[in-house]
Amino acid sequence: MAKKFHALIIGAGFTGCALAYDLAKRGLDVTVVERGEIVSGTSGRTHGLLHSGARYCVNDKESAIECIEENIILRKIAKQCIEFNGGLFVALDDDDVGYAEKFSMGAEECRIPIQKISGKEAVSLEPNLNPKAIMAFHVPDGTFDPLRLALAFAASAKKYGAKFMPFREVKGLLTDQSRSVLGAKIWDRTNNKEFSIQADITISAVGGWAGEVAKMVGAVVPITPTPGVMVAYDKRLLNRVVNRLNKPGDGDILLPQRRMVVIGTTSFEVTDLDYIPVFEDQVKLMYDSACELVPAVKTTKMRGAYMATRPLVGKGQDGRSLARTFKCFDHRETDGIDNFVTITGGKATTCRVMAEKTADLVCSKLGLDIPCHTREEVLVSYREYYRS
Repeated sequence: MAKKFHALIIGAGFTGCALAYDLAKRGLDVTVVERGEIVSGTSGRTHGLLHSGARYCVNDKESAIECIEENIILRKIAKQCIEFNGGLFVALDDDDVGYAEKFSMGAEECRIPIQKISGKEAVSLEPNLNPKAIMAFHVPDGTFDPLRLALAFAASAKKYGAKFMPFREVKGLLTDQSRSVLGAKIWDRTNNKEFSIQADITISAVGGWAGEVAKMVGAVVPITPTPGVMVAYDKRLLNRVVNRLNKPGDGDILLPQRRMVVIGTTSFEVTDLDYIPVFEDQVKLMYDSACELVPAVKTTKMRGAYMATRPLVGKGQDGRSLARTFKCFDHRETDGIDNFVTITGGKATTCRVMAEKTADLVCSKLGLDIPCHTREEVLVSYREYYRS
């Protein structure tokens, strides 16, 4: 009987949950540890945009193509989590109009379906939109419920035998004399006890914290954690995602979430990932930007302001300049440390393909030839996570 390999995944955000599903579906024994609850980190603080890729189609085409391809797949396998509401890229001034040609060309190159409409037509679709709208493009954006999406992947992983261990924090990685990772030292935060988990391969899927986990064994992950502030308001003023028709910037996306609208986001860098304040000046900037897109925001009350930390792959550049694509690191190749892999970068929209590419690498390292089948199978109900 062939050995059933054990994979230990650190992190239960979107990528960790999707990876647990992929690896368990391929027949591996999977354990996921998370220092908090599922999606209690960055994944739980996203604004919930199902990217069409249009935001990146001018200057980050690789990310744009990843987004539109995964947008189509998620619409098929995760219907339970998504509002198929579409989006608008709206021009409010001459600078926005000047960006339209680049936008149109980029969308065509990235195979993103768009439709140009007049400002009047845009306002007829979204009556609360700024009446000064000059023109707009309709794009296949959407919105999703972050918790439901993560739990749908996690429940599907549990269906294939994966085990999730929330409130278990990794305090170190186990290694042997050949610098191979053998598992992890775990602190159980529910009872203040420590224990170890042995594994044939360990995968770090902790997003912005990837560099910190890699340091535990002297490995390096070039990553720039870049937080951004978002603000939610208490009225659902839109039924579509509204983007500013221009290069990505602060406060240029306003989207509906249940009975609210959410504006995002700023971009800055920090050194302490575990303590990031929500700055009042950034909250004010988000409010002003939201009012410019949809003046009716002035009639709302703020429900809350929060932040999430983007895990951007790369160093030495401003966060807005770094690509939103992902990278999978085989630390045997990069640092001479075997049985240890890091997956980071990307978007919530691309978590499934991030998992697929990581699982391909894991299987290759373990000598397994098992294809991925997560593109076709519909995820089980997110409710099943707590029932199983």
